[in-house]
Amino acid sequence: MGPIGKLKLGQNPMATATIAAVVILMNFIVIASAADVPKLEIFPSQKVQRKAVGQAMILTCRPNVPSPNLVADLQWKDNMNNTILPKPHQIYQPVYDSKGHRIRENTGRNPPMFTEYMTGTESLALIINHLSVEMEGKYYCTASYATNEILETSVTVKTYVGITWTNAPENQNPILGEDYVVRCEVKADPNPTIDWLRDGDQIRTGEKYVVETNGLLIRNVQESDDGIYTCRAAVLETGELVERTIRVEVYSRPAITYLPTTLEATEGKPFSANCTATGKPVPEIFWIKDATQQNVATADRFQVNPLTGVLNINSVTQDDYGTYTCIAKNDAGVVDQKTKLNVLITPSIHFLYNVTGDSQKEIALTCRAKGRPAPEITFSRWGSDDEYAAGVQVDDERITLEQHFDEEKGESSGTLRIARAQRSDDGLYQCKARNTGGTAYATGHITVQFPPDFSHMKDLPPVFSWEERKVNLTCLAMSIPNATIEWRWNGKPLKDLNDKNLQIVGTGPRSDLIVHPVARQYYSVYKCVATNILGTSQIDIQLKEARVPEPVPAAEPKQLTATSITFDIRSPPVEFGMPITAFTVQYKEAINPDWSTAMNRSWSPDSPYIVEGLKPQTMYHFRFAARNQVGLGMWGVNTQQSTPKRSAPEEPKPLHSPVQNDIEEPVVVSPYSDHFELRWSVPADNGEPIDFYQVKYCPGVKMAGTWHELENQCQSVEVADSTSYEMSRLAGNTYYRIELRAHNIIGFSSPASVIMKTTRGIDVIQMAERQVLSSASIVGIAVGGVLLLLFIVDLLCCVTINMGVMASMCRRTKRSPSEIDEEAKLGSGQLVKEPPPSPLPLPPPVKLGGSPMVSPSDEKQPLQTPTESIKQNSTVEFDGKFVHSRSGEIIGKNSAV
Repeated sequence: MGPIGKLKLGQNPMATATIAAVVILMNFIVIASAADVPKLEIFPSQKVQRKAVGQAMILTCRPNVPSPNLVADLQWKDNMNNTILPKPHQIYQPVYDSKGHRIRENTGRNPPMFTEYMTGTESLALIINHLSVEMEGKYYCTASYATNEILETSVTVKTYVGITWTNAPENQNPILGEDYVVRCEVKADPNPTIDWLRDGDQIRTGEKYVVETNGLLIRNVQESDDGIYTCRAAVLETGELVERTIRVEVYSRPAITYLPTTLEATEGKPFSANCTATGKPVPEIFWIKDATQQNVATADRFQVNPLTGVLNINSVTQDDYGTYTCIAKNDAGVVDQKTKLNVLITPSIHFLYNVTGDSQKEIALTCRAKGRPAPEITFSRWGSDDEYAAGVQVDDERITLEQHFDEEKGESSGTLRIARAQRSDDGLYQCKARNTGGTAYATGHITVQFPPDFSHMKDLPPVFSWEERKVNLTCLAMSIPNATIEWRWNGKPLKDLNDKNLQIVGTGPRSDLIVHPVARQYYSVYKCVATNILGTSQIDIQLKEARVPEPVPAAEPKQLTATSITFDIRSPPVEFGMPITAFTVQYKEAINPDWSTAMNRSWSPDSPYIVEGLKPQTMYHFRFAARNQVGLGMWGVNTQQSTPKRSAPEEPKPLHSPVQNDIEEPVVVSPYSDHFELRWSVPADNGEPIDFYQVKYCPGVKMAGTWHELENQCQSVEVADSTSYEMSRLAGNTYYRIELRAHNIIGFSSPASVIMKTTRGIDVIQMAERQVLSSASIVGIAVGGVLLLLFIVDLLCCVTINMGVMASMCRRTKRSPSEIDEEAKLGSGQLVKEPPPSPLPLPPPVKLGGSPMVSPSDEKQPLQTPTESIKQNSTVEFDGKFVHSRSGEIIGKNSAV
């Protein structure tokens, strides 16, 4: 207020009102007069402008005068009172051409501050592109008005430093188990305050976290400290607030978890080693050869997988020996570990020779080998995996294995010594040189020399001949070296006798003496003498005159039917080396006095002695003889036996193997649950042919050891022309009693009984379609077709070239009885000497002469008994499984059919 305002008021209300009115009037006059005063105005209008360093700013100065056209020299002055110049004028030059290609660099730069008139106004702008601390101070805007009045105004520019992140990486990786400071350093003026957030919650200093000026300290970092952290900076004076998001991922230092201290590789072979390391992030693995400090991943023949740490060498050489360092590295650190690679040299055998020694003396077989480490040498017999142990052998103290090693040279040797060598020590021996790099093999032979030996011939039978047949006496001496053989007879060398009936073939180690015994003196003992450098040995070989067998001492009927008799024949005594080859029977009806018309039948010694095709209720005479290679012996025992009358057939025999799983009775188990095929053999018909078989089967159970049948469920069928029947629609897991009887015109046989059990549940085995013909019928048809074809071929051979079975029979009918009798005798023919190609094993003495036995045919069914076939002759042989029979013409009383 002016002086008027200083008057004391309150003396008079009227005066007070008057004074107030005067004051208002005066203030209005002052304002009105001020509006007419020329001046300059700066915008923004604040006298003090605060801006952050680095920011851009603009200040405008505008004249506020009655006549703006009288304003001149409008300009800005900086904080150093220097006039700020306008922006310099620049000529435009294009940076890119019409096709978008750069043709020059854009090098135009504006000054740090300049002035510029604002379009459409009279204002002059001060533009600062990048505010710096040095630009802080008072700036003036000046002008002249009406040529004689200077106008001036000012503004103060104050700077401050904004929040700037100086060390606050957005991704940081502390190390597991260590203390770590999550860095967050900021710069601001005035100084900022810092706090931390995690998951929106403020972090305060405690045992785990400590808020420090340069960051957040995390003690004993764990994997659970992974996460997003927020660093928040605030300047209270300016109100500035800035947040920095920092991702923290915990790393762990690498650690090598697997690397052997030593490695072994084999020269010339591939090799692989593994160096395993853990860490986060997954460490990268390097292999360094210490001798050359070379990363082997860059070397030839080496491959390294940096993630798995696997080292592969294509082919190891001796130069690869040495120490290697495995290095595991990741962003958390580096760790290394050393290992030594030993290169193994595969064994090689360079010395092994065959040796020869005398029996009962020492023999040594030596084997030498190279390798690294020096290989161990052992021996084994060829074909056996059992190796000799070092030192004296437990199971044979005669044998000792000596071993010697030279690790420096990589050499070793082994010697197998055999004291008091025996013939059994002769053979191949395998040397095995073995180390960790592999095994080498070589084979040598030990030859044990021994004097001649005839032990293999001591149990051979005498040699037989008859009727002046030449015979072969074979002498084979076992010896090393081979023996020379000399034959002696009656104490004299045979070579000096010049006997044409004694011929020597070969002088050793095998020699054959061919004897033609034209006189009884040749049936004698011949001595074979073998000699080599180690000694002499001899053996006697006896030549005996063979004779036909003695008469059969006994033959008794064992089983009778109306059409057949089974005999029990006792063999006569035989000489060692001359076995019985067959038994022959002649039989005729008792009313027939002439044995020349009798029937013949022969059996092999191990077959059933059955005479079939007999008439019922008929008395027969039988006489028996034995046969050997010489011929048929004298007829021995004479037996009379009558056959029973015609009767019902014999009991048929089921062809099934029962299982003894029942205490009372064996059980046949069917492989099916609903059907079963019963099969049986054809029994003796006892004089009348079998016309059918009756099969009866009933389900039932056993209670207290007694079989109880369900009579109302029994079924009975008749089967003709077959030896099998399939029972169908059976119940599963059920017992059935099956009765089988054969029938002929006289009646039924006694029943054959079978207990059968079906399986439980669904059949495992599928039933094939039933054939229209039985297996026996198909086989019979096939055999008949083959026989018919052979008959046609034989007939053609007989007609065209006069050869074959029929031609032979035709020629035989033209011979004299004496010729027939001579041919029937065994022992005819001449010696055809064919020494075996190899002396080992010793072959049996040559069987001289004799007629071959006739090859029998396979008898599928018992012989039928038609009336016209009663007088057929036959030969029976038994091979252990089947009985073979052959019928043919009778050839006299001494026939060798």
